[in-house]
Amino acid sequence: MTFELTILGSSSALPTAGRYPTAQVLNVSERFFLIDCGEGTQIQLRRTGISFGKIRHVFISHLHGDHYLGLTGFISSRNLLGLRSDLHIYAHSDLVGLIQPQLNYMKGEMGFEVIFHPLNFKKPGLIYSDKVCEVWSFPLKHSIPVCGFLFREKQAMPNMIKEKIEEYNIPFREIQGIKRGEGFTTAEGIFVGHDDLTKPAPPSRSYAFCTDTIPYEPAAEFIRGVNLLYHEATFLSDMEQWAEKTLHSTARQAAEFAGKAEAGKLIIGHFSNRYKSVESFLEEAAAIFPATILAEDGKSYPIE
Repeated sequence: MTFELTILGSSSALPTAGRYPTAQVLNVSERFFLIDCGEGTQIQLRRTGISFGKIRHVFISHLHGDHYLGLTGFISSRNLLGLRSDLHIYAHSDLVGLIQPQLNYMKGEMGFEVIFHPLNFKKPGLIYSDKVCEVWSFPLKHSIPVCGFLFREKQAMPNMIKEKIEEYNIPFREIQGIKRGEGFTTAEGIFVGHDDLTKPAPPSRSYAFCTDTIPYEPAAEFIRGVNLLYHEATFLSDMEQWAEKTLHSTARQAAEFAGKAEAGKLIIGHFSNRYKSVESFLEEAAAIFPATILAEDGKSYPIE
């Protein structure tokens, strides 16, 4: 079952020659979730080979331009491609007023509906759920209202032990009941319990997205134990005072946050364009949280 993150953009505020503003795609068992949508998102989708048509849910963390200004272009291209599946956008309610006038001037009649879902910026909330996964929003702390997002697989039912199916000649119609916890009685009247017929499914996986924000302890508590955490690291520690003033995080602070959240791995990104190289970000963060990697535009990261 696929659970993979692709970084489309990892720059903060301004694009650079090698990095686009924030955008990511998370693939959860062929459900493609777009997280933020900075300028250049659709170009990066082309480069990474991710189909526009597979993206039906977009999550916008906040309304600073580098996190949503690619959205109108993405919607326009989706329409020009003749796609018909509705597009769900989870964002601050003000987003409707910002982009609806642009949607009204789209070339040709829109072939799908854009459905807006307002976020709650005061407490965590379940905003999406299907049989495979669920998505939660949770507050972060920045100069304007901002939400992080937690994507979590639902725990799968146990797997049947194939040899037991053959040994006891279990009919296919009985399989789902056994997975749900039932036992099985053989033709000879022998009862075999659920635990003897199944083995546990692999543990469910999770991903948390945290940007733009200062280190915010309630968020660390909410996502505790997450497998992969993306946390902004706009500055190095030599600019910690400026990070505090602008309500951003340093690489060291992102690492400390990952430790408090007991994350499995940390990806840092949202790098300020004032830094020509980002290797120092890795050095600073990994000294505190060794399981740290740098976000790299166009690269995919399987979540184990």
